Amino acid sequence: MTTTTFDFSGQRALVTGASSGIGRAVAARLAQSGAAVTAVGRNAAALDTLHTEAGCTALTVDVANPAELERALAALPAFDLVVNCAGIALLEPALDVQAESFDAVMAVNARAAALVASRCGKAMIAAGVRGSIVNVSSQAALVALDAHLCYCASKAAMDAITRSLCLELGPHGIRVNSVNPTVTLTPMAEQAWSDPAKSAAAL
Repeated sequence: MTTTTFDFSGQRALVTGASSGIGRAVAARLAQSGAAVTAVGRNAAALDTLHTEAGCTALTVDVANPAELERALAALPAFDLVVNCAGIALLEPALDVQAESFDAVMAVNARAAALVASRCGKAMIAAGVRGSIVNVSSQAALVALDAHLCYCASKAAMDAITRSLCLELGPHGIRVNSVNPTVTLTPMAEQAWSDPAKSAAAL
């Protein structure tokens, strides 16, 4: 088995959701590939550990807070690479969906991704950077999952955000893509899928 190697030397990368799971793995891999990585998350201790292990610059931000997010982004340089990986899942049956849960999931999974891409894209254009933005979506954007109404809706929104960003940022040489993984047993996913009775149907 061969391992693909990448060289991102001299490039700046921003990764949200870098405290754990896929976001943490992406931040660490980018750093190992030579990028100067700014790792964004809510868990300061986890980000400090990532800094120690991979050399990422830690930035503790609650991306669900638009004012806090705007302030943090305004202080940052233009990036070559942006990865929107911040995400939460609040599981409720469709008949029991609460407005607060829907809004909370949308704020992190969709609105924050839109704001990060918008502000970083604007900075890229101003600096003449022909970069790349990757939104980590989910197969849940495309198929229905039990008790995942809020999550499915948020990831479908993220895919729509990606298409809109493609249209507007593409002419400036900025690529925008979604990746849509299936279930990955990160700490967040374990709450929904660690029970074999739940995961068997998906498998």
